Amino acid sequence: MLNMNAGALRQVMDKARAGNLMDATALIQETLGQHGLASTGTPNVAMPNLRQPQSGTRSDRETYRCAAGSREYLLHLPNGKAQGLLLMLHGCTQTPEDFAVGTHIVPAAHALGIAVLLPAQSRGDNAQSCWNWFSGADQRRGKGEPEILAGLTAQIAQQHAIAAEQTYVAGLSAGGAMAVILGETYPDRFAGVGVHSGLPYGCARSVNEAFAAMGGKATRQSRTHSDKTLPTIVFHGNNDATVKPSNGAQIIGDTLDRAAGAQTQIITEEHTNGRSFIQTTTLDAQGGTLTEYWQINGLGHAWSGGNAKGSHTDPKGPDASAEMLRFFTSLHQKAV
Repeated sequence: MLNMNAGALRQVMDKARAGNLMDATALIQETLGQHGLASTGTPNVAMPNLRQPQSGTRSDRETYRCAAGSREYLLHLPNGKAQGLLLMLHGCTQTPEDFAVGTHIVPAAHALGIAVLLPAQSRGDNAQSCWNWFSGADQRRGKGEPEILAGLTAQIAQQHAIAAEQTYVAGLSAGGAMAVILGETYPDRFAGVGVHSGLPYGCARSVNEAFAAMGGKATRQSRTHSDKTLPTIVFHGNNDATVKPSNGAQIIGDTLDRAAGAQTQIITEEHTNGRSFIQTTTLDAQGGTLTEYWQINGLGHAWSGGNAKGSHTDPKGPDASAEMLRFFTSLHQKAV
């Protein structure tokens, strides 16, 4: 693996945000060329056009039912035809409403024409409203919560004519762990995975194993389920005492171990809004993004750059919601 310890990618993002897309493209090509990488087509690190937030529509909770079970959900649609769909999975003790406020994901997504789907875990299925990522019955395709969530996503995507190439999943903590599971078991339904303070696939099969894994002392090795590599972005605070940062590193490691061919890493060390961070981006041989790994100094078990009106948020540091949306939309730009 080739490493580039440089701020090139951050410069690209800054130029793109400022509207200097030609300069951003040139910088990408120059950086890749210096390290012997072919750059074909449109680079997938360009920032999307940031429009003013749309008011969109908001419905009351509805219920999705299938053979595997049922869950309530909220759906936030942008004005006009949706250009993508983001499934957002809350953490333990949270609700979809609380999670939406804390991440400010709805206005950020609507500014890009992306619909946001927020399902609710029921107290009857988990007393703390955690997604059951540590249950073997909820780690397989066609069973349990993965089937419910994937089925709900497919139904909404079909109703609004949104392709799988424009459908993404992200989550916090237990929701992040379930997002990883969905990426592993339904790689045909999603184009990218976002994980904040989450855990790798298959690292636990019981409550005791779950606590061991969260503490960074997993008794079961993580593993992969699918042969397909979905681009994955991971955020984790190095002060997270609830889910140890080694879990975020393992998610990245599992993804990269499965990817074939040469890989190049771009490592950027910067700070924003009072927190320093290390952003490691791994590219494949064609310059496509495989993973982004954000290690945030001083951040605990909370959504980086979140809204203090929501639970499990930290207003400081990089804006995880904006960066995840940038990451996801760049994947579709590359695909087309």
